[in-house]
Amino acid sequence: MMEIRYVKLEDKDFWYSLDKHLPEAEFEKKVRDKRGYVLLEEGKPVALLRYNLFWDNTPFCTMLFVDWNFQKKGYGKKLMEYWETEMKNQGFGLVMTSTQVDESAQHFYRKLGYKDCGGFVIDIPNYEQPMELFLIKEI
Repeated sequence: MMEIRYVKLEDKDFWYSLDKHLPEAEFEKKVRDKRGYVLLEEGKPVALLRYNLFWDNTPFCTMLFVDWNFQKKGYGKKLMEYWETEMKNQGFGLVMTSTQVDESAQHFYRKLGYKDCGGFVIDIPNYEQPMELFLIKEI
């Protein structure tokens, strides 16, 4: 039985087993503001999604991650669809996400109807990374 719910403080250990980028204070904000979800299979957490508002008005998925042992089972798609429905129910008409161009996630997002809308390169020493690709979808 699959369940998707808002992230809770007691999800912290699971969350950080998958998400190494979120500062602790931001995790607490995700819980407080209901800007993160956990997908459970048979009561076991297996995936997460977090978001914020880009330009303070556009839902932007900043992290989608499915535990390596549970990938390729449709959980990522289910989480994205759930989030998109939640955002539409809140009155938003557009959602965004991003991924580095060297990651295969771009193909996953395109299959879900997202389209490329730009990107940027960070080439500052100690912060370099491949180009960040932005994708959008009307909901």
